[in-house]
Amino acid sequence: MSTKTEQEWRELLSPIAYHVTREGGTERPHTGELIAESRPGVYRCVCCERVLFTSSGKFHSGCGWPAFHTEAEQANIVRIEDRSHGMLRTEVRCSACDAHLGHVFNDGPRQHGGERYCINSVCLTFEEDES
Repeated sequence: MSTKTEQEWRELLSPIAYHVTREGGTERPHTGELIAESRPGVYRCVCCERVLFTSSGKFHSGCGWPAFHTEAEQANIVRIEDRSHGMLRTEVRCSACDAHLGHVFNDGPRQHGGERYCINSVCLTFEEDES
């Protein structure tokens, strides 16, 4: 897990990225920079740079946030039961730095296992595959 202090996180991240990753917030739907991203590449945790998703696992779900059907092999994303807001959901967090990423639902593409990772854009950086 991360050894950064809250002040170090505040200095490293934008205010919205801090709110989402460190305080469990959510960015407004349809506002994230990575929703329409379609180039080949990898998506990394904005806090620690761990590869979380690849472009081959991304799909257009219409949910308002970037959606992925599969996490990257080395991601080891942590799942936590979330009973906030009067509903039962599964929160997802980075296993390396404990950043809140979003939630995973069971309404994704069946041919890929049926999951939909609904991830806040501000939690991710995109690195285009140059090959």
